[in-house]
Amino acid sequence: MSFKSLIQEMRGELGSISRKGFGFGRSRSQRVVQDSCVVPVDAFKQSCWATMPPELLRDVLVRIEASEDTWPSRKNVVACAGVCRNWRALVKEIVKVPQLSSKLTFPISLKQPGPRASSSLLQCYIIRNRTNQTYHLYLALNQASASNDDGKFLLAAKRFRRPTCTDYIISLNSDDVSRGSSSYIGKLRSNFLGTKFTVYDAQPTNPGAQVTRTRSTRLLSLKQVSPRVPSGNYPVSHISYELNVLGSRGPRRMQCVMDAIPASAVEPAGTAPTQTELVHSNLDMFPSFSFFRSKSVRSESLPQPAQKDGLLVLKNKAPRWHEQLQCWCLNFNGRVTVASVKNFQLVAAPENGPAGPEHENVILQFGKVGKDVFTMDFQYPISAFQAFTICLSSFDTKIACE
Repeated sequence: MSFKSLIQEMRGELGSISRKGFGFGRSRSQRVVQDSCVVPVDAFKQSCWATMPPELLRDVLVRIEASEDTWPSRKNVVACAGVCRNWRALVKEIVKVPQLSSKLTFPISLKQPGPRASSSLLQCYIIRNRTNQTYHLYLALNQASASNDDGKFLLAAKRFRRPTCTDYIISLNSDDVSRGSSSYIGKLRSNFLGTKFTVYDAQPTNPGAQVTRTRSTRLLSLKQVSPRVPSGNYPVSHISYELNVLGSRGPRRMQCVMDAIPASAVEPAGTAPTQTELVHSNLDMFPSFSFFRSKSVRSESLPQPAQKDGLLVLKNKAPRWHEQLQCWCLNFNGRVTVASVKNFQLVAAPENGPAGPEHENVILQFGKVGKDVFTMDFQYPISAFQAFTICLSSFDTKIACE
């Protein structure tokens, strides 16, 4: 039997085994692969693949991972990881992190730093829905696929306006964007003026992360959602926009302090913390764990980092004034086609002394290409989740920054 026919037979059998667990018959927005997918054991025991030698299985999985380079064909790699624990362990060993592979495969990849090479920005699109105040992040090949909703769905966010602030709840499931959802992974909160934002992660990015309890969510039980990961909001970055009191012309000026990323991460030998497991907090599993939202959200000051020394600070790249076009210009390499005050490019600010070559590399760029379509390109050391939250801050109304 040829290897090609072997792979085709394997895909067909995997499809019948994992179709229920992964929900391939659902709509595109519901195709979110969870790390805790369970496949019927009896169906796999009856398969001829249960007795495959480990060496042959590894070779087959390596070839599948190499051949399925882009979505939607890459769902076969995810299907292999959902067959059983042995298959999952091998796939997790074979599939490299986005830093090395430049691929987003599993949900945990959204929390891991992007590609390391300075010339390989990971290209995504954000689709805005003005009616229900939602924002969807897609991994798309081009603008046409993003406009037609044909890209790979990654994240969803919904805007909730409060009396004194604005919250953007971020979820892995576009149909269930709420704080109590099992697919909730974090949120973005702004102050009243929309000039200062704090990004919260649902789980700690490092062992020393400090949890922040917000007043809008009251926990009525001391039982944790997960025994391995304490529940709560962990601040991972702070975003601030400079006030434009005089109303001078020009783009917005912003600064992002990444609480969990050291400033040395942008150096050639630098490293950034990488999460290895995405724990889903399903409230339905804990009937004694309940919460409610207070009817009146009291004002609370956004926590600020106590010390910026040693932390990565991102600042927007200064544009140049084009005399012929009579506008401020940045080189987006064809990824941005519509002029907007929301467009920006972020680079690393030098910690001390003059800026080096690593401080010229664009870490995140965001721009408008249609009425409700925006590009989002990012790279190491920030993750897709962090890049998405920074871009969401640009959508919020800023009374004193225009």
